[in-house]
Amino acid sequence: MRLSDCHNFHDFRRLAKKRLPGPIFNYIDGAADDEVTYRRNSESFEACDLVPSVLTGVEDIDLSVTVMGQKLALPIYCSPTALQRLFHHDGERAVAAAASKFGTMFGVSSLGTTSMAELRKQYGTPQCYQFYFHKDRGLNKAMMQTAKESGIDVMMLTVDSITGGNRERDLRTGFSIPFKLTLGGMAQFAMKPAWGINYVTHEKFSLPQLDAHIDMGGDTLSIGRYFTEMLDPSMTWDDVAAMVRDWDGQFCLKGIMSVEDAKRAVEIGCTGIILSNHGGRQLDGSRAPFDQLKEIVDAVGDRIDVIMDSGIQRGTHVLKALSLGAKAVGGGRFYLYPLAAAGQPGVERALTLMKAELERGMRLMGARSVSELHPGNLRFR
Repeated sequence: MRLSDCHNFHDFRRLAKKRLPGPIFNYIDGAADDEVTYRRNSESFEACDLVPSVLTGVEDIDLSVTVMGQKLALPIYCSPTALQRLFHHDGERAVAAAASKFGTMFGVSSLGTTSMAELRKQYGTPQCYQFYFHKDRGLNKAMMQTAKESGIDVMMLTVDSITGGNRERDLRTGFSIPFKLTLGGMAQFAMKPAWGINYVTHEKFSLPQLDAHIDMGGDTLSIGRYFTEMLDPSMTWDDVAAMVRDWDGQFCLKGIMSVEDAKRAVEIGCTGIILSNHGGRQLDGSRAPFDQLKEIVDAVGDRIDVIMDSGIQRGTHVLKALSLGAKAVGGGRFYLYPLAAAGQPGVERALTLMKAELERGMRLMGARSVSELHPGNLRFR
């Protein structure tokens, strides 16, 4: 199977599975507990039908949106995700280059493997920084200052990850940073020697967002230890309100799922919220963001930019979310599988296919611009 044989999300997933050692593929592919929420995220779109309009004159299609002050050529952006250079040696550099080519936003994670400052110097496309709140308040201020100096456009505080989700696939393979593999996990690496050769022949793996501020003692913290030892489960709305004031710019909360929390985000001055359950990787059994979208848009959509992620696999998923009032949608696995499969050309192919699906879907819906999509386009079964 080659990149040219990939025509959708599932094709990219199959190619990534062929290329990656099992523990790394399962880190991308897996989710918490029984993975019920992970499956539900995409299935939630299936209970909603599109109702097209015809004969509307849709020769030209405008996919652009403005979200949190950023003008994007596409209504889908590349959500910040951790450890990208484990999936392909170009990591965030490949994603940033592809996003820039398509005029959309990309995100850099606190657990990113390329520095946000380096990417900002190279690419002018909007860039967001996904931030974790640490027990050390001085560390939080220093990391925010680094992001400000790097020219980050949007601060994106993750609020659903004060402790790590129970990802049992990783427990079975021993996946962590540094690797503490089980025998089964080691065997799976041995079956994919090309990945190992590639890994050792490129620059040393690092976490530059953290390395600049945290003394790892010559070792990289395991992801589990980072969540249990460094992050602050006592974080409150008052802490976040102080961050919003300190940042004094575009600030969104990622992981909002209730109307009450959405209203609190408005009250403390956030400019955006992202309905998200972390792709099903945190609290299994939690509701799908698409199922929560309407009531949150109805409650706060006129006062704050409402975005959603988790479960986006198709252009029609994006159109359904936009019709319900999302200003844009984020995707993680939708570009991570292509990144793992083929690096920058993989991410570009995924974005090419997504753009074509969106344009085709808009024409068939009879909508010339995203602003013409509305709840009347949808019926729930």
